[in-house]
Amino acid sequence: MRRRQSALMLSAAGAMGVVALYQTGIVRHLPDPPLAAFDSDKVDASGEAYETLKTPDATLALASYGVTLALIGMGGADRAKRSPAIPLAASAKLTADAAGAAWLTAEQITKHRALCFYCLVASAASWAALPLAAPEARAAWQSLRS
Repeated sequence: MRRRQSALMLSAAGAMGVVALYQTGIVRHLPDPPLAAFDSDKVDASGEAYETLKTPDATLALASYGVTLALIGMGGADRAKRSPAIPLAASAKLTADAAGAAWLTAEQITKHRALCFYCLVASAASWAALPLAAPEARAAWQSLRS
């Protein structure tokens, strides 16, 4: 499960890396699928994309996914018993990632009336990784309670 979670988080980070290329001016345009709903340039150049700490939000997302990856990779195979705080922290971070992804997706729909393809890839990866953490989080919780 942890390998799948890592792969999903690396996919999310990769998608955010592409957006960071745009937001830092390295590339001038983000290509989108040929569907009217997509306008990654519009979404990623919006004021909201630079609101937090007055920095490109994709760079913050990269840092955030790095923390998630570290938590997923931390500890041995028996960490739910030996270090239950680690899988619980990983599960909490994955929950925060998924909630943030939902918030940003809703913002794209309601405020921008456009979707960022790369952001949706990252969101989908965040949502897919969350349920994979549940079995280990349950085992860690049970270990703490016993």
